[in-house]
Amino acid sequence: MREYKTLVIIPAYNEEKNIVKTVKDLQENAPEADYIVVNDGSADRTLEVVREHGFPYLNNLCNLGLFGAVQTGFLYAYENHYDVAIQFDGDGQHSAACIKDLVKEIAGGNDIVIGSRYVTEKKPWTKRMVGSRLISGAIHLVTGHRINDPTSGFRAYNADCIRDYATDINNPPEPDTLVYMLRKGRTIKEIQVQMNEREYGESYLNITNTIKYMGRMMISIFFVQPFRKVD
Repeated sequence: MREYKTLVIIPAYNEEKNIVKTVKDLQENAPEADYIVVNDGSADRTLEVVREHGFPYLNNLCNLGLFGAVQTGFLYAYENHYDVAIQFDGDGQHSAACIKDLVKEIAGGNDIVIGSRYVTEKKPWTKRMVGSRLISGAIHLVTGHRINDPTSGFRAYNADCIRDYATDINNPPEPDTLVYMLRKGRTIKEIQVQMNEREYGESYLNITNTIKYMGRMMISIFFVQPFRKVD
């Protein structure tokens, strides 16, 4: 198998207590991959910590949200001709040891590979998983394609998808746009990966944000993505 020039994109918002451990995991368990921290206008010391440790980074002067942060990374990957881009959370929940498995599936011909918690393991019936089940069901109704863990932020993309996400403002790396990518004929595969618990800080998705997020996802999956013009 040929070597694939790989960039790990690490969106980071207020991750001063998590970012060092996250990057050290990459350095130790995925040394073959390049990485870039995208500081998304953090209000804490994330940027200072990144600079102190000499980590490569991009800096958004204001908080653009997950989409803006990851798209900043995609644009960097596109401009620097990477073969594979890995979306990798800055909070330490993803395991760098699994990156080689995602890249292997890209090398096998897949366009998008999702690191999933629920390929060989069953999704629990918890309040936290209600949203994931609803989104998974909606995507299946619209496309006929079953994605077990559509909200996973641990994903790999090939060069064609890097271009798609870097150059189209209407393509945020969210579950709803998987509908559009499937309509474009992109192949999506899920593989089982290890996920860790966040040690510090709080998730962006509190109750209020979760309700807003779910509403936006449902509207987009049913009424926007199926009707977008496919290039």
